Amino acid sequence: MTAENPVISCKNVWKIFGPDPEAFMKTMPEGMSFEEIRAAGYIAGVKDVSIEVHKGEMLVIMGLSGSGKSTLVRCFSRLHDITGGTITVEGQDIMSLSEKELIDLRRSKMGMVFQSFGLLPHRTILENVAFPLEMRGQDKHTRRERALEVIKLVGLEGREDYFPRELSGGQQQRVGIARSLAIEPDIWFLDEPFSALDPLIRKEMQDEFLRLQQMLNKTIVFITHDFDEALRLADRIAIMKDGAVEQCDTPDQIVLHPATEYVRKFTEDIDKARVVHAGVLAQAHASGEGEPQDAGTTVHDMARMLVNDTREMIPVHRAGVSIGAMSRKAALDVLLGGDS
Repeated sequence: MTAENPVISCKNVWKIFGPDPEAFMKTMPEGMSFEEIRAAGYIAGVKDVSIEVHKGEMLVIMGLSGSGKSTLVRCFSRLHDITGGTITVEGQDIMSLSEKELIDLRRSKMGMVFQSFGLLPHRTILENVAFPLEMRGQDKHTRRERALEVIKLVGLEGREDYFPRELSGGQQQRVGIARSLAIEPDIWFLDEPFSALDPLIRKEMQDEFLRLQQMLNKTIVFITHDFDEALRLADRIAIMKDGAVEQCDTPDQIVLHPATEYVRKFTEDIDKARVVHAGVLAQAHASGEGEPQDAGTTVHDMARMLVNDTREMIPVHRAGVSIGAMSRKAALDVLLGGDS
């Protein structure tokens, strides 16, 4: 994944809110803290963030309310103009784009789904899903065919002529997802899309979302404040605090090796055995005897084997090919809460 150029590249990005952020940025002392910036009458919505998002990756950005996660994603699409740094999308510096070029980029490359469904109440589900294609100027037949295709994709076939008020919250969220997919975006931004749903529907929507991603392989930036949701969905997780990224890594590495005390507090109540996989524990140059474990198997799913086995080193394979071996003790430490 990292061998290709990133789809989104964000380097030393700042977004400062206040009376004259550009002038403040020019005179701001290096290393100024979030609190010092606030004391000067400004808010660092995004504070010196450098991050990349690669093709087909699902990057989950999480943090508490006010941490800067939504502001950062709005910078990615230039819904906010940044105060400092650079953001490129597929190699284009988005701050250099004209208004027309920026609109074209959003319409052709980006899909957005937000917590509020934003459906048009007096239009049918079919008309809601086709709406962005109508804004593009596509003819009625073409947009109807595409809308029917994505409605089927999200499991709402047969409800094309319903109105939003006739659907459940989870079904309305599916309409929002279908509408964003109608334009066939390469990049998909989702800002807490499931947080208004009850737990059962939320789990259902997460399952549906994972199914769609497996089929479509989009480049996705997904915002949540729910760590369990992040662990379920993410290829990598970026944890934000006071506008800055505290750590950006795979779920396994974040729960095993939190970079800061803030991240550690985020992860302390997580069952690490359900997150950590055999492949992360495998030592590349180590070897073991006997039945191998698949790299994608969690420690939780290996629990019975780990307790009953006697081998010191257990071979680990990925797609049938050896990638090394893991220490049974290290896996048991993750399972039982010892030092990994």
